Amino acid sequence: MLKNIKNNRPTQDKWNAVMTIKKALICLVIFSLGILVARVQAFGQTGGRAANGDPKQSAPKVLLRSSLDPAFFQKEIAFVNYVQTEAEAQVLVEITSRKTDLGEEFSVSLTGQKEFVGVNDVLKYAVPPNMTTEEAKPEVARLLKLGLLRYVSKTPIAGRINLAFMDQVKPTAVVDPWNFWVFSLSVNTFLNGEQSYKMRDIFGNFSASRVTPEWKLRFSVSGSSSKSTFSVGDYNYESTSESLNFNGLVVKSISDHWSVGASLGMSSSTYSNIKLNVAPSVAVEYDLFPYSESTKRQLRIMYSVGVNIGRYRELTIYDKMKESHLRESLDITLELKQPWGTISTSLDGSHYFYDLKKNRLSLNGELSVRIWKGLNFNFSGGGSRIHDQIFLTKGEATLEEVLLQRRQLETTYNYFFSVGLSFSFGSIYSNVVNPRFGSGSGTSISIHM
Repeated sequence: MLKNIKNNRPTQDKWNAVMTIKKALICLVIFSLGILVARVQAFGQTGGRAANGDPKQSAPKVLLRSSLDPAFFQKEIAFVNYVQTEAEAQVLVEITSRKTDLGEEFSVSLTGQKEFVGVNDVLKYAVPPNMTTEEAKPEVARLLKLGLLRYVSKTPIAGRINLAFMDQVKPTAVVDPWNFWVFSLSVNTFLNGEQSYKMRDIFGNFSASRVTPEWKLRFSVSGSSSKSTFSVGDYNYESTSESLNFNGLVVKSISDHWSVGASLGMSSSTYSNIKLNVAPSVAVEYDLFPYSESTKRQLRIMYSVGVNIGRYRELTIYDKMKESHLRESLDITLELKQPWGTISTSLDGSHYFYDLKKNRLSLNGELSVRIWKGLNFNFSGGGSRIHDQIFLTKGEATLEEVLLQRRQLETTYNYFFSVGLSFSFGSIYSNVVNPRFGSGSGTSISIHM
């Protein structure tokens, strides 16, 4: 009997060990189920919050490129994830701007990637003339929020977004007491002198513009008067120079590629021997790219034809005191804006019909490369081949006229070159309301003096 009990003891020990393991497994399963139930309850209470407590895990991944401070937008818009490379991004955002006749307009371009491929949008905000770029940043952020909601609505984090209408306003068109006209007036004077030298300069300018997507109207009047007096011993010399200019431009948008326009230029200049020059012209412009893409690229080709009616102060090198000639010109302008910077170049050729040898060819270019945030490397240069100076004064220029640049001299070329660095705390040039016939302050239909 004792022998049998001793022989069965190992079997009993094994059975006890198995029961102990089963009990431990049952406790472990119960404990695991308890944890799982707790996680499920927490998930339901937080509306899908991730296990690590971060509700943004399912938010769209955004790559932001902006000349404005990116940190500002990251602080204002916290319901998306910001990444550093395109490979990670689901949405590419580019915020750009360009000076316009009315001030500045920002463009927010959104491009979907991966599961958002084909979901693209471009939103614009025109900055009022009396608002600074810094003051416009919150409005640009608001615009970006609206654009990102399109992507957020397709992700689980949409359940944590709440929309509110801030102002109860009537859905009516804006009533502008100025009818979208913008005026500018400036008058400046500069006086300088010493015992043997005195100088006085006066400058004045008035401009008016009205720019809409359909029409561009721009008019300006400017004038200057300069007088210098030199006294060295018994020698006294007085030098004067005066100029007056008027420029008017009217442009009508025909389609997303075509525009037509007319301009009128009037000028008077003692430097250029012009008593009065009147130059009306008409033009047609074609942009190879749609104007809706003007914030990123433009390739404009403009042809203009007009007449120059000149009246001179002194006899010209061609023995003329007055003359009128037809003139035509062709201008090709390329403008590209990329994340690394901007590039623009233009080629302009013109000639008089009565003599094709009376012509001018100009090539100008500008390159701006973004080095870091608002730090840019800038390069610009250009030159002209000149054979159309029909207004030059006959006879040799005096030494004083040459040294003081009071008389325009004959030349077959001119050139310029500029290189440098610039740092911007706000915006760089971008979107334009109406880029037709150029977006600068001057008209693209021009008469060379």
